[in-house]
Amino acid sequence: MSLIYEKQIHVTEEHIDQNKHVNNVQYVRWVEEIAGEHWDFVKHKTDYPGDVWMLLDHHIQYKKQVYLGETVRIKTYPVDPEGVRQPRKVEFYCNDQLVVDSRTLWVLVDKETQKVKRLESDWLKKL
Repeated sequence: MSLIYEKQIHVTEEHIDQNKHVNNVQYVRWVEEIAGEHWDFVKHKTDYPGDVWMLLDHHIQYKKQVYLGETVRIKTYPVDPEGVRQPRKVEFYCNDQLVVDSRTLWVLVDKETQKVKRLESDWLKKL
């Protein structure tokens, strides 16, 4: 598995707020979207293909504005688990500059029982 997943988004009117730059809420949507896409891309290679991730905590730092017509490169990757919590980084780049930095904490939930699963501490290394 590639622990790094990337995609690009061309900024359109729907992403822009009244200040003429990408709306801060849009970055939060993209964080959740890319995390889901990454999981969909790799889950068949894990012991947990039927389970789902639930977001617990989200920290985001805005460093620079992005404007209509620009392209944003989004890069995400999980880092070592913290007990039942799985941290994930999401970084946003525009013109090769880091413009937004995010760290989220997730838990894996059994789809049928709705209970949190404890992952092995080295589960990422097995992929």
